[in-house]
Amino acid sequence: MRRLVLASGNRGKLAEFEHLLADGGFEVVAQGSLGVLDIEETGTTFVENALLKARHAARITRLPALADDSGLCVEHLDGAPGLYSARYAGSHGDAAANRAKLLHALEGVPAERRGAFFICVLVLLRHADDPAPLIAEGRWHGRVLEAERGNLGFGYDPLFLPDGQSQSAAELDPALKNRLSHRGQALAELHARLSAGH
Repeated sequence: MRRLVLASGNRGKLAEFEHLLADGGFEVVAQGSLGVLDIEETGTTFVENALLKARHAARITRLPALADDSGLCVEHLDGAPGLYSARYAGSHGDAAANRAKLLHALEGVPAERRGAFFICVLVLLRHADDPAPLIAEGRWHGRVLEAERGNLGFGYDPLFLPDGQSQSAAELDPALKNRLSHRGQALAELHARLSAGH
């Protein structure tokens, strides 16, 4: 089993990645358990931030590193919260405050104008100076609900109704969510590329 450092301190993400990568022969280790602190996300795109995080974790641990940068992009808000999804309401990781701010921003906006997508960009570095990182992307389209539904998942999941589903992302069975989600899509692409020997 190959050890891989996950460049994130987010417990929800760690649980999803452990589940999604278990069959790929990877032992996923959270960077925090190896003494790695979060790096400031100074990039202007999801790809740049994922690269920053992966390079930082790989350099300190000397292990291959996997990082993701993900967020919710709402069409009516010109792509916001986007890169700032985790700190939309000010402090990093206050999911309830982030959801409340999003609901407020969309107050009175009809369902047909509440289109949104989750995006996940994954970066896998074999080592800190890897000149050819593997980059995979997934997008999960849907719309923002007018009220929270469900208590599974994390982040904006209770407000996101995926296209073709009658349940919010926080009501979906976790196995189904993992298959459909932006993170699941990006990991499937990464798996395919790893299998192809890239």
